[in-house]
Amino acid sequence: MAAVTAAAVKALREKTTLPMMDCKKALVAADGDEEKAIEILREQFKKIQLKRADNETTEGLIQIAIKEDGSEGAMVEVQCESAPVASSEEFQAFVRQCAEQLLNGPGAASAEELLGQSAPEVDGKTLQDVWEDMTNQIREKIVVGRLARLAGPVNGYVHHDGKNGTLFQAESETSNPALLRDVAMHITALNPAFCNADNLSQADVDAERARLTEEAKASGKPDNIVDKIVDGRMKNYYVDQGVLTYQAFAKDDSKTVSQALAESGCKAVGFIRWGLGN
Repeated sequence: MAAVTAAAVKALREKTTLPMMDCKKALVAADGDEEKAIEILREQFKKIQLKRADNETTEGLIQIAIKEDGSEGAMVEVQCESAPVASSEEFQAFVRQCAEQLLNGPGAASAEELLGQSAPEVDGKTLQDVWEDMTNQIREKIVVGRLARLAGPVNGYVHHDGKNGTLFQAESETSNPALLRDVAMHITALNPAFCNADNLSQADVDAERARLTEEAKASGKPDNIVDKIVDGRMKNYYVDQGVLTYQAFAKDDSKTVSQALAESGCKAVGFIRWGLGN
């Protein structure tokens, strides 16, 4: 059996970022062969993952990445088991790398596809490699969950606890990133159900308008103002249904979100809002 030197253990530790004792045990089992030791560590990683497969991942982070010109935005969700891990530098760096790669890379339809791509800021490693190294070191279940990418104009916002986040997409000929971020913050805080009235069921809208029309006529209102009365009451209906553009703007409740956007030549197109794990 080949002797395992301290230098060899240190080299393996630097390559894998795993605890020194784990590296030493793997080298001893591999008779000093570094490549075999790495394979042993990978097998240990698989066993750890299998053992923790049923563990709940109720903690984690949502992260956004936006191109400087606001032309695209990306959002990722990565979950873990505990709050200390979610607040660790290693975990936060990994989540940030996932968001940046989703934004700047070729795109990904699944977590598996994203993890197979290069890791930003880490030469020669994929996100899968970074994930395995981190999981092997932390010994906790870590799951890359939802992915989203939107064309701009777009901006986003993530609440300070990292558990609620939004990408907001607008239509505009000019750039107004601050306003779009404010709308994304509004969405994150108030959680509207729909972006525009057009997103509602047309049958439901027609039924409500017919009901309000009959109600206005039955109250004896003149026919020439019934439509105006109904239009006004439909605005309240849209607010009750959680339509973003009809809500009072959180940053200035003297105007609706639609009015705030229109003042800057913008229209709401859509949004993606996540709460961690739901």
